[in-house]
Amino acid sequence: MDPAAPAIRIVGLDKRFGYRVALAGIDLQLERGEFVSLFGPNGAGKTTLVRCVATLAHPSAGYVEIHGTRLSSATPDLRRHVGVVSHASFLYGALTAHENLLFYAAMFDVEDAAHRADEVLDQVGLCDRAHDPVRTFSRGLLQRCAIARALVHDPDILLFDEPFSGLDPTAADTLHAILERAHERRRTVLMTSHDLQRGHELADRVLVLRAGRIVHDGPASSLHSGEMEALYQGLIHGATA
Repeated sequence: MDPAAPAIRIVGLDKRFGYRVALAGIDLQLERGEFVSLFGPNGAGKTTLVRCVATLAHPSAGYVEIHGTRLSSATPDLRRHVGVVSHASFLYGALTAHENLLFYAAMFDVEDAAHRADEVLDQVGLCDRAHDPVRTFSRGLLQRCAIARALVHDPDILLFDEPFSGLDPTAADTLHAILERAHERRRTVLMTSHDLQRGHELADRVLVLRAGRIVHDGPASSLHSGEMEALYQGLIHGATA
């Protein structure tokens, strides 16, 4: 790893599914400790972008670097720096929430794994369901547990794809606080969201993606909430789903 390199660097990233272009020449850089919120309509390529950065999908062209190392040559040590919340929970239904976290903690060589599992379950408000099988969880509880899984190894890069999806207001407030703490601790965050208000409030920088291209990239502080809504609606108008 290069300590002087940006946390995430994306160069000329293309992703195609047959004749369909999901991403078209994405160039993007996130500095260490930066919080970037990515907005866009369904089908804009947000999830595909996160999946490529998370090594869950391979680009058709271009490349991604984490701390100066290309993901094509990444080692398990490098992947320990990344935590991912996506549309798939990556949890095992037959295991309890606590057992799932112990499994992932072992994968990342987390010290005092049982204590760390308890700690993150408390952060997401799941202590009372820690020893219930995950298959018994509602969509919202499953999302909370997936967030705990992403945090258990204390990564310095967090990739969150619609993390507020399925959460009730109390759980959404809890996640908002978790993301604020991550930002305060200089974690790098790339988050996709349809929640304009929360995404704008949390971010240092706002991106809008449309048809696989970045059509807006600017500081969140330059927009008030009304301007954010107008920008978002204006840029996505007419975009295909």
